[in-house]
Amino acid sequence: MALQFEHVAPHQRVLFGSGTAAAHLAAEASRLDALRAMLISSPRDSTMARNLAAGVPVVLDYHGVAQHVPSAKAVAARDAASSHDVDLLIAVGGGSAIGLAKAIALTTGLPIIAVPTSYAGSEATDVWGITEQSRKSTGVDDRVLPSAVIYDVTLTYSLPVRLSVTSGLNAMAHCIDALWAPRANPINAALASEGMGLLARGLPAVSATPSGSHGREQALCGAYLAAASFASAGAGLHHKICHVLGGTFNLPHAEVHAVVLPHVTAFNVPTAPDAGRRIATALASSEALAGLTALYEALDAPSALRDLGFNEDQIPAAAKLILPTVPPSNPRRVGTADLERLLHAAWAGTNPAQSGA
Repeated sequence: MALQFEHVAPHQRVLFGSGTAAAHLAAEASRLDALRAMLISSPRDSTMARNLAAGVPVVLDYHGVAQHVPSAKAVAARDAASSHDVDLLIAVGGGSAIGLAKAIALTTGLPIIAVPTSYAGSEATDVWGITEQSRKSTGVDDRVLPSAVIYDVTLTYSLPVRLSVTSGLNAMAHCIDALWAPRANPINAALASEGMGLLARGLPAVSATPSGSHGREQALCGAYLAAASFASAGAGLHHKICHVLGGTFNLPHAEVHAVVLPHVTAFNVPTAPDAGRRIATALASSEALAGLTALYEALDAPSALRDLGFNEDQIPAAAKLILPTVPPSNPRRVGTADLERLLHAAWAGTNPAQSGA
């Protein structure tokens, strides 16, 4: 069969360099003719954010950040942006800070400059997510894609090793999900493969030598490639599962992705041999799941949803909510029993191979 596909690449400036974030931020704000910027960060990152934005005309320093972007937080932030006549959003931090900026941009069209301090990847996608009444809604909109992303490895040093590992495995999930997502194509697969390789080399280096820069640079570059592949390919089975677990049961975002990923991989790889080969090659292994397992062991990664606050008796309800969201493009047919078996294995932290039975 002749090769045929459509690929849409995001229109975005990416600036990468150690110790360059403040200068790049001031230059980008000037390029956008910003006069009244809103600086968004968590309380933990607020001092760093203010220092970075010293050369930018900030009129509002905002810290109402929460994971999964609760709708009330989104409304309050939009009101604050409006009342201060903001013309630029600057998000400094992880996925929660960038997610809040996206929630504002979704209704206002304001440009975003994202300065990530983790490997979450939200900065490189046009995907938004807002949670209301324990249900997380997601969508795609050009308005929420940051105009520019500023990567600076020195900003990741404050991220503890444990969070670096889970954030990096969240990025790995972007890569793997992109291989069988609704708009998967050879370009996405190439980006995902390179991203997986960088993350697989970078994360163990970060874990072993937290003060070293090389591993963090590899992981940060890998995280961008992961997000770029995911942004084009769309959300696959893994992300549909994690959106329900995070939004409905308020579980920690990165940790949930880290725990669930091996189980989705084990479930799909038997019917997606090309994806399996790509994963195995990127992880320098003879087999995809074996490579992923070895990486998790090297990183001492989290392995059980029960350790994150998810209860066994919540599995049927979660499976019921996930099932209607499963993309038709998934390489393997998915039923309620499949989801319950996968979730139970992830809850208990048992061998991921059982999820593919």
